[in-house]
Amino acid sequence: MNKSVALNFSGKKVLVMGLGIQGGGLEAVKFLWRNGVKITVTDLRSRWVLKKSIRQLRKYRGIHYVLGGHRKSDFKITDFVLKNPGVPPHSLYLRYAKGLGIPILTDIGIFLRFCPAPVIGITGTRGKSTAAYLIWKFLQKRGLTRTKREQTQNIQYKRVFLSGNIGKSPLGYLPLLKKNDLVVLELSSFQLEDLASEHKSPQIAVVTNIYRDHLNWHKNFREYIAAKRSIVRYQTPEDYAFVNSADLGVRKMTHGINSRIRSVKLPNKFRAIVDKNIGVHYRQIVALAVAVGTHLGVPLRRMLKILKGFRGLPGRQEKIGTIRGVHFINDTTATIPDATVAALRRFHALKKPAERIILIAGGSDKKLDFSVLAKEILYKVDTLILLPGDATEKLKKILLLEHNQATREIIIKEVKTMHDAVKSAYLSAKNRDWILLSPGAASFGLFLNEFDRGRQFVEEVKKMQ
Repeated sequence: MNKSVALNFSGKKVLVMGLGIQGGGLEAVKFLWRNGVKITVTDLRSRWVLKKSIRQLRKYRGIHYVLGGHRKSDFKITDFVLKNPGVPPHSLYLRYAKGLGIPILTDIGIFLRFCPAPVIGITGTRGKSTAAYLIWKFLQKRGLTRTKREQTQNIQYKRVFLSGNIGKSPLGYLPLLKKNDLVVLELSSFQLEDLASEHKSPQIAVVTNIYRDHLNWHKNFREYIAAKRSIVRYQTPEDYAFVNSADLGVRKMTHGINSRIRSVKLPNKFRAIVDKNIGVHYRQIVALAVAVGTHLGVPLRRMLKILKGFRGLPGRQEKIGTIRGVHFINDTTATIPDATVAALRRFHALKKPAERIILIAGGSDKKLDFSVLAKEILYKVDTLILLPGDATEKLKKILLLEHNQATREIIIKEVKTMHDAVKSAYLSAKNRDWILLSPGAASFGLFLNEFDRGRQFVEEVKKMQ
């Protein structure tokens, strides 16, 4: 156990605000428990919703749970509050704790405060999970054989760890880290906004792109960009920022930073593989990963070999299978209109003229603009299946306005569940058609999160096999 960490927390009372269902809060609780902390977990979700997470904490004795709501009394008697990244900073209970002078901590903040190893941080609106995964995969030393020439590019690190917004808190392995390890962290705008109070940025930062997103959580687009900027804001002249210079938002966000900026370009030999396996829109994402790998001494031929076998991460334009000639695609992580636009453009280009696209979309609004998506739907989609939500209502209004200008007819159906959505889509399909789950909206209300939405889609597809 890292002694400096233990000295800061041993014997303290910590209120963990937000256990969550993705594992972040889970690892934070385990970390605190191992450091001798008296833990109270509070979450707005019920015990039934959190049962999987709670089950994994059974052997950690002495944890007190306050579920289904928060209580000011719990915030009043704690030494620290450790908040889940999904808890907005303007929360009434956080303001109450701050008013009492109680420190607000986060798992990423604690991690960067005590992490002895260099950190590669990745952020962006889209593609950050793929970039993080590929960087981690490229940097794996297992099976790496190099020529004598390549051996001059000594890879100095020992082990590589992947975590963050990609699904696992880095606190789970903090006690194991050494100076010669490397950490790859995917960082959301939520996590980066929390990180600003630590005045720390990763030694290597990667920024994929900037689109309008999470405007239901951040006050406005400017605040969203400011949160993202935390990944480079506190870098030093010895640090590096690998950026997508083709993205105007990224260029503005990184203008005037102290670190060494590295623009990237995908080597020609990689392009055909990327285009075929995961799509043209991933070129800049892969270019960033390759640039970081090259910077750290990974041979191009190794990265090329890895990419040849890479078909994308689950839930990202993932080909689930073909049932009686109908293709099913799971793109549940398309939680903004721009992501669905990218999916429609890719699969419209892949399909043959007689084949049709049936799109399952809609859900909860994040105060985003659906006008471009509406036009893409009218010109590329044959049947639109809409899930319930306020984003769906906004999209329907725009579709009605744009419909008179369209040159083709589109069938629109509304459903209440994923079961109904898949069933309706399949009944509408003919041989060689494409059924694409790419919502363009958040999953709040109908699903636990976007991954639960994708899981339900896959399960419904499997039932038809």
